[in-house]
Amino acid sequence: MKLVIADKNYSSWSMRPWVLMKHFGIEFEEILVRLAETDTDAKIRQFSPSGRVPALLDEQGRAVWDSLAIAETLAERHPQFALWPRDAAARGHARSVSAEMHSGFGAVRNHMPMKIRAHLPGQGAVPEALAEVARIDALWSECLAQYGGPFLFGEFTIADAMFAPVVMRFNTYQPAVSDVARGYMGRVTALPAVARWIADAHADPRMIARYEGLAATP
Repeated sequence: MKLVIADKNYSSWSMRPWVLMKHFGIEFEEILVRLAETDTDAKIRQFSPSGRVPALLDEQGRAVWDSLAIAETLAERHPQFALWPRDAAARGHARSVSAEMHSGFGAVRNHMPMKIRAHLPGQGAVPEALAEVARIDALWSECLAQYGGPFLFGEFTIADAMFAPVVMRFNTYQPAVSDVARGYMGRVTALPAVARWIADAHADPRMIARYEGLAATP
């Protein structure tokens, strides 16, 4: 299989299936499409009908796009791995929190965009974003209490992969969160697959001016 992704410093949606596949040892070829280039859209549309990354290409070149759709596809293709919790009730819960992440938290996305290499404590702390931070904190805390950790549903699952870019955002902007949430963030950050993504982001010096809030270079 092939996984089409964008710049690791910025592409939160790309991070989710990449980390999931790396963690579970699902082999794939990585195809990187650079963001904010004149031919970015054309290159992505070679692989993804939506014009967005990530996209997963199977052995016949058929595409599945959207992070959650890719995660569901991987769970179907690899039932030997507990990508979702094995317990039906826990699985429904995990799907619910993953869908909430997938469709919600727009203020955090807008005011705390993923920039792994940056250190911007306090930035983006507008009321609507902080309200969503509080909801995320409560969600994490409830799952960790109910299932005993160390991850949201015990072992690492799709739900944790969905929230991994949120952890990256919180590492960058450092909003106030509970000790329970802070501990969870540390465990996600230290997970080998996540640590590898972070290392790759730091090893790539490319900076996109508009994503950094900088004036474009003439």
